[in-house]
Amino acid sequence: MAIMDIKSFQAFSILTRTGSIRQTADILNTSPTAISRQLDKLEHGFDAELVIRGPRGVTLTSAGEIVAEKAAQIVQSVSQTREMIGDLKGLRHGTVTLCVNGAAASAFLAPVLADFTLNHPNIQINVNLASAKEALEALIQGTADIAVSMFAKPDARLQTYYRSLVRHEPILSPDHPLAEKQSITMTDLQGHPLALPDESYDIRLAFDAKRRAAGFEDDPVMFTSPSLGVQVELARRARAVLILPEMAVARAIAEGALIVRPFAPEARIETTLDVSQSITRPQSFAARRMIEFLQAALQAREEKT
Repeated sequence: MAIMDIKSFQAFSILTRTGSIRQTADILNTSPTAISRQLDKLEHGFDAELVIRGPRGVTLTSAGEIVAEKAAQIVQSVSQTREMIGDLKGLRHGTVTLCVNGAAASAFLAPVLADFTLNHPNIQINVNLASAKEALEALIQGTADIAVSMFAKPDARLQTYYRSLVRHEPILSPDHPLAEKQSITMTDLQGHPLALPDESYDIRLAFDAKRRAAGFEDDPVMFTSPSLGVQVELARRARAVLILPEMAVARAIAEGALIVRPFAPEARIETTLDVSQSITRPQSFAARRMIEFLQAALQAREEKT
């Protein structure tokens, strides 16, 4: 086991994602030969072939898949341990990895992270986009420090540090025919194209459930895209209605390019924006500060609304 060091696991973790020794070397700013040596160390240490080399890259063997599942966790664990030791020494460096799901979470998070780096310039931030299920699983598996998610299901292995109510409402152009309404029902949406993500997204599932409850089985969605930018542009041109939290498009609303028309009570779609962390993993300085910063930002947002 002594022959295997953290660099070997780090290289292998990246190699499993790229499938290319050369790309892995580029990411780590080293040579392909150095990556091959790290791979050889792992294979020698485990006494097993971990990858099959081919003209188009590498593919994992069965043993390689087992190691790949643990490699990212090992790298993350060592990084956290280093941060904890740094905390003891009074250092204020580190890395925090967030998993974020939902357009609202992304829109809310960007300005918060910008402010965070002003106060903590030596902390590196990694942001990964994922579904609510994937974000919480990343916490459990140890590949993320914090999850900012909507439509998340309760899990006893996680602690929610802050929870904020979020409503998804129709977002549309002031020139849209529905703009004259004070509130919108599922019936009102009939005949008007919508732009929504596909059925792998919880908001789409929640919207479809409300439609079925209102007695509609047909699909009114003309544009299917997970891209908030694409959705917003379609709404700006009055070509589609969006179903989003107001904070997801706060700038466009402030500019007058888009407006919000709330759902009627029977059509209302509500969830929560949760900031969560695993209960079994110790918090590094970076993770603690990020949690505190996110809590303060969410509280400030609620006070304004």
